[in-house]
Amino acid sequence: MSLAVVGKVLLRLAVWVCVAAMPIAAVAAESASVTSPRVTATLIANRNAIAPGERFQVALVQDIAKGWHTYWANPGDSGEPTRIEWSLPKGTVAGDIQWPAPKAIPFEPLVNYGFEGTVYLLVDVTAPRDLKSGDRLTLTANASWLVCEKICIPEDGSFSLDIPVQAASLPDAGAEQRIAAARAALPQPASFTAKLAADGDNLSLVLPGLPPSASDLRFFPLSDTLIDHAASQTKQLGKDGLTLQLVRSPAFKIAGRELSGIVTYRDRNEPRALSVRVDADPALATAPVANSAVAVAASPPPPESRLTFWTALVFAFAGGLILNLMPCVLPVLFIKALGFAQAAQASPRRVREQGILFLLGVLATFAVLAGLLIGIGAFGASAGWGYQLQSPPIVIALAVVMVLIGLNLLGAFEIGASIQGIGHALSDHKNRASAFLTGALAVVVATPCTAPFMGAAMGFALTQPPATAFAVFIALAAGFACPVVALAFAPGWARLLPKPGRWMLVLKQAFSFPMFATAIWLVWVVTVQAGTNGLLAALSAVLAASFIIWLLRTTRQGTTTARTFGAIASLAVAFAAGFYVFQAAVPTTTSGQTANIQTWTPERVAALQSEGRPVFVNFTAAWCITCLANERVALSREDVKSVFAELGIAYLKADWTNRDPVIARKLAEYRRAGVPLYLFYPATKGAQAEVLPQLLTANMVIKAAERAAGRNIKAAANDP
Repeated sequence: MSLAVVGKVLLRLAVWVCVAAMPIAAVAAESASVTSPRVTATLIANRNAIAPGERFQVALVQDIAKGWHTYWANPGDSGEPTRIEWSLPKGTVAGDIQWPAPKAIPFEPLVNYGFEGTVYLLVDVTAPRDLKSGDRLTLTANASWLVCEKICIPEDGSFSLDIPVQAASLPDAGAEQRIAAARAALPQPASFTAKLAADGDNLSLVLPGLPPSASDLRFFPLSDTLIDHAASQTKQLGKDGLTLQLVRSPAFKIAGRELSGIVTYRDRNEPRALSVRVDADPALATAPVANSAVAVAASPPPPESRLTFWTALVFAFAGGLILNLMPCVLPVLFIKALGFAQAAQASPRRVREQGILFLLGVLATFAVLAGLLIGIGAFGASAGWGYQLQSPPIVIALAVVMVLIGLNLLGAFEIGASIQGIGHALSDHKNRASAFLTGALAVVVATPCTAPFMGAAMGFALTQPPATAFAVFIALAAGFACPVVALAFAPGWARLLPKPGRWMLVLKQAFSFPMFATAIWLVWVVTVQAGTNGLLAALSAVLAASFIIWLLRTTRQGTTTARTFGAIASLAVAFAAGFYVFQAAVPTTTSGQTANIQTWTPERVAALQSEGRPVFVNFTAAWCITCLANERVALSREDVKSVFAELGIAYLKADWTNRDPVIARKLAEYRRAGVPLYLFYPATKGAQAEVLPQLLTANMVIKAAERAAGRNIKAAANDP
């Protein structure tokens, strides 16, 4: 074979190798795209090959269709930021998203913070140092984002980059150029610290390092509880430099002195963006929101949001008192009353002791709840009364407790002091621990309910400093415990009951059925939250708990080996059941719209008002008994439905059965810590909503509908 032929063969082989290698480079630098009519998303890297231990950049690129937008870290009045969850090889570290400067996107009467066009969300990735040439580093990411126009659509996608490892890194020229441009456009750290202080009812933000000629000045805070996003930001020039006049958020809250955000402006017609640290006046962290009309145009706080501290205490005490009448709590309290009646025949001193211990149990449990809510709020998350019932495993655990209490009241089992506190001991007048545990249990079973006055008090508490919030919770606890304590210190009331006898046993057994009914309802809640998988998990948990009770009873009187086996086997079953519940009972998306009820979003409210339609919004949850009672008593009645149809009322439902930060923020705007909340928006664009009481009647809803529509149905019917 001649050298010319050999040369041609080698040349073709080289070309073939280069062509074959091209797809590998492309795969390394860019993932497959996830495409919808609204967003095309791709994950890119600035390296075709990396060296061990190298730090490099990747970017989630969103090409957003015209008229649509995604959201910044703080989405503003509504929306959800893009999130990236990484699945990385051991030793690989991915940083946080490096957010570009957002823009203010108005949607009357709201303002959101987000992105239009093409946005690069940069992330630094550091490869493990123990990689070797010839290895491959696979990066997998699951991203989710909300894309909105007049409607909002949640989207997500999975992305993968498979990058070769070699001794020296190999940049991808195209991706490196795009990522470098995005990195250069990121907000630059400011050389100064901004100062935030009160300015009457509003706020002033001093920006001492900005040029006086800066125009189009806007501040984007990372905290969503600092300013009214839709309000104008007015620039002033003073002795300390440029100052922005800001309007407080209706849910104003500062967790610490130092805040941060982004300031955008134009200097000599060139856009600029700075990342600024904000040092807040210490007085802002403890001062309540002033009693001014600081509010979002479409959703101002109701009059009861302007509670004083002492009024909030009164509201909390009254709400706790009324909470005793809720169906979750009554069986527990009646059973305790039977125990008092039995003890009163022997020792009034014992009854008083039981009442005090019950009070301590209530106070301790409310204190724990208050600490959890205050702590969650301090970390910037949203939580409210009954928030724990948004977790299907907790709802399942509560359902199991109800079943066990019911079985115990029927006399199916009694196992020593370890279980006395949740069953037989509810009416045991001899066991001191039982009274304390009964108080704790009464609080736990009361959390699905919200009483009148209570919502306003809780909403006030969660916008106040920890000491004030804690005082309001203690007032609620005092009101809740008041009837039982009063009965304990007035034994003459208990003596009005017939003397102890068989009737007490029969009544105690009868109270097992409300417990079973509550358990059935809780299982239904889990089905709403987590579908059929949640139902199976709940029934499996009840089966496991029943089996454990049987196993412990069977081995209790046996040998030491038998008792040890029973204890170990019970722990194993409990662990296996708990693991299965947490794996299976995963929250699913709750129901959307039905024929007559639409899913609530702030944008939908604004759009309907723009069309000249009055709007009713029902903030509810499947685990909220008060909400369900209102739906049965008022909202589902045919006369209410016919009035809604005649007046053209749009019915929107905001379902908080599972966690939803957008709903939580809206509740906070109205100083509510939980559901229910009922709003009636008039047909006028941007008009303020009327807040209905927490307990509804059909006539109340009809009258509110007529006010929102500006029509009186009876009067109209009598017109000639």
